[in-house]
Amino acid sequence: MPDSPRSSVESSREGSLKPVIDAIPAELYENPTWKGLGYFARDLAVYVGVIAALVFVTNPLLVVLLEVVLVLAVTGLFIVGHDAAHGALFNSKRKNVVVGKIAMMPSWHVYEAWVLGHNRVHHAFTVRQGYDFVWHPVTPAEYEQKSLAAKLLHRVEWSWTGAGLYYLNEVWWHKMIAFSPPARWAKAIRRDRALVASFVLALAAGMAALGYARTHSPYGALWLVARVEVLPFLGFMVMIGTVVHIHHVQRDIRWWKRNEWTKFKGQMEGTTVLRVPKGLNFFLHWIMIHTPHHVDMRIPMYNLEKAAKAIEAAFPDIVHDEAWRFGDFRRATKACKLYDFDAGTWLTYAEASALLAGARN
Repeated sequence: MPDSPRSSVESSREGSLKPVIDAIPAELYENPTWKGLGYFARDLAVYVGVIAALVFVTNPLLVVLLEVVLVLAVTGLFIVGHDAAHGALFNSKRKNVVVGKIAMMPSWHVYEAWVLGHNRVHHAFTVRQGYDFVWHPVTPAEYEQKSLAAKLLHRVEWSWTGAGLYYLNEVWWHKMIAFSPPARWAKAIRRDRALVASFVLALAAGMAALGYARTHSPYGALWLVARVEVLPFLGFMVMIGTVVHIHHVQRDIRWWKRNEWTKFKGQMEGTTVLRVPKGLNFFLHWIMIHTPHHVDMRIPMYNLEKAAKAIEAAFPDIVHDEAWRFGDFRRATKACKLYDFDAGTWLTYAEASALLAGARN
């Protein structure tokens, strides 16, 4: 007699994701080349089109609108590159690498460094203490030992206004740009860093030349570079910092001690399915349907919705599935500051102070 969904849950909690993966229909892994190229070409066309518009548009309100669309276009391209980095966009490894590297350039992301940190660390050890570096919480004792400046930085980065700074500092800078990669990865990462730097400098030079030709002013040249490259990059930092936070940080999402963690706990209970207005998926590419993506990163982004339904049917009451509201994000950033790994609970700064005071007494 086959296992019931509940017995599958209990066996999976011992470590294995196989029962969950078995619940996903095989056709949801299909990734025809035309479909992946279609999403890539569409997002690239929007990106290039908005840049072309920014060269000529001077009306401040239209510039602001175009900047928002450009941030979304950079986000869309990044998610396409993210799918390629997982090997989900195409069946061909070469196509995934080529498209992935190009798609990540507008967000200034180093493809091979992303593969190392995201695929091999974040996905392999989601919400595991000491391993998963993305929004990894500190304990009250660790926070107390920080310098005043470090405490202030923590308070900024773990606020809803600081999510972009957190990602810029902790992920992009320290895990992609200014870190020493393992010897096995060093050559590939240095090469991709050079590719990204060349793209950024070449686009900046081109925009500066166009800006000067149109305004006959060095300030006009710099302003066009800022509109086309710098502001979209900073906007993307805010976007991705916010998105990654809401995927893995909530009052009811537990982070686990090393010896208590299992793949099931990390990927099924440590992730979320968040429903956004359907129009946003034009750019977000269903990345908010995050649980099936963590269960099996080979599922193409456009099949995540169907995969989530299959998983939730087989494992009811396990997946965090809800409509996303900005207020939920703000409440999570207020409630989830530090973490008590012994109790498995998030703490505010005030709760952490009370906990430490109680321990001293």
